[in-house]
Amino acid sequence: MKGKRTWLIGLLAAFVAVWFLFFDTHSLMTKIKLENQKKDLIERTEEYQLRTAELEQKIKDLETSPDLLEKIAREDYGMRKPDETVYKIKVQD
Repeated sequence: MKGKRTWLIGLLAAFVAVWFLFFDTHSLMTKIKLENQKKDLIERTEEYQLRTAELEQKIKDLETSPDLLEKIAREDYGMRKPDETVYKIKVQD
């Protein structure tokens, strides 16, 4: 009788341990997944901060250099001055 009782208590303890390790809301698996998500989000935040710094520097450059602003407007956006005619030349390789 005593051996059966010990066996049942051991089985119950094993069940509770497995439950808390894998199936509970605060399980070990959940914590590992959340930690991985946290690392990914930190990396993405650092990337966005670098990108933001680059864009802020580009804005400063554009504010201080009207020639650069005009070059980007012409080359990237096809803008022109009101009294000009733009001719595009296609170069064959």
